[in-house]
Amino acid sequence: MRMLRLTIALCLLALAATPLRAQELTARVTVNHQKVQGSDASVFDNLQQTLEQFINERQWTQMQFARHERINCAFNITVNKYDVSEHRFECTLSVQATRPVYGSNYTTPTFATTDESFNFNYQEYDKMEFRADLIDNDLTALVAYYCYLIIGIDLDTFSPLGGTEALEVCRNITQNSQSLVLSAKGWKAFDDMKNRYAVINDYMDSGMETMRQMMYKYHREGLDIMAENSDRGRAAITEALDLLGQAHKDKPLSLVPQLFTEYKRDEIVGIYQGKANSKEKDSLYDILSSINASMNPEWRKIQQ
Repeated sequence: MRMLRLTIALCLLALAATPLRAQELTARVTVNHQKVQGSDASVFDNLQQTLEQFINERQWTQMQFARHERINCAFNITVNKYDVSEHRFECTLSVQATRPVYGSNYTTPTFATTDESFNFNYQEYDKMEFRADLIDNDLTALVAYYCYLIIGIDLDTFSPLGGTEALEVCRNITQNSQSLVLSAKGWKAFDDMKNRYAVINDYMDSGMETMRQMMYKYHREGLDIMAENSDRGRAAITEALDLLGQAHKDKPLSLVPQLFTEYKRDEIVGIYQGKANSKEKDSLYDILSSINASMNPEWRKIQQ
């Protein structure tokens, strides 16, 4: 009994001495400033380092993530214009997040997009602070938006509607960013159909819940099963793509289903090309073509 108590005490001490890893993201940030040659490169290097620290060292939710559970993502920023006197950056952001597939060495994209209006003010060594309920800085609002979106979508792939809390914060950031300067594009309802406002509001629309159900079925019941049973996993993915088609029918003006087909194109083709029966392939082609006809040459590969 004494030995048992001693063992428990030692375990508790070990736990107390081991810091909990709460951070959710492992992000790689790149800042490409080749278009604005002639400016001091130190500000761009500092921006890159500051953003990586801000994203990776901040606890975004109340959840506890072990290091191996962190979500891998990349923020690739291209500086198109830089006003030295105003410390104003006009940039394009390409962002991508991935998640591992159970029982394999494969990682699958869970989200990817390009933001043509990633514009902000930043002065070297600016302090990065963020509050979702008080948006007063365009850069931290932009970065936080994508962090919560990435976390929420990732959680949706592991449990049905599992990312709701993080996605609600993402939507609140959009709503609270309406007061940012007029030049801060992408936050308003009618800037365009694929901007930050449109993506989170469509994804969280009750009429698009099938889209979120699809994310779980596709990843957890589909991809994660394929290593042990490829036919059963592929069958679940087929059901998931039926849900994707239903989401498109429920809200045909939303570009969220189309966005999914853009970053999943090669993966979907690889899952079905040379496999499944002709009836299933023809049905999938019709669904994917109705969502994103611009990729019909790729979708036809499924029918081969």
